[in-house]
Amino acid sequence: MLGKMFKSLFGASGEGQTKSASKTAPVEHEGFQIIAEPQSSGGQWQVAGRIEKQDGEETRVHHFIRADVMPGETEAANEMIRKAKMMIDQQGDRIFD
Repeated sequence: MLGKMFKSLFGASGEGQTKSASKTAPVEHEGFQIIAEPQSSGGQWQVAGRIEKQDGEETRVHHFIRADVMPGETEAANEMIRKAKMMIDQQGDRIFD
């Protein structure tokens, strides 16, 4: 009974956050792929996603979640893409260190 109560309060993961069900097309920037993956959080959308780059046969991935929240999923996805482009411009391949 307590388990059901906690699941209803915090979601099945126990963290109160769920990933977006929508699929945003990856955005290419300077040879990197930017994939926006906003997360639902308390009725708003948290800026989250990943940056990928193909390195030979290996795909290098950098995941990130920001504290920023937006009222809509699209706004959170757009903000993630903006921040990811800035991060790529500033750090390049050092993102993966």
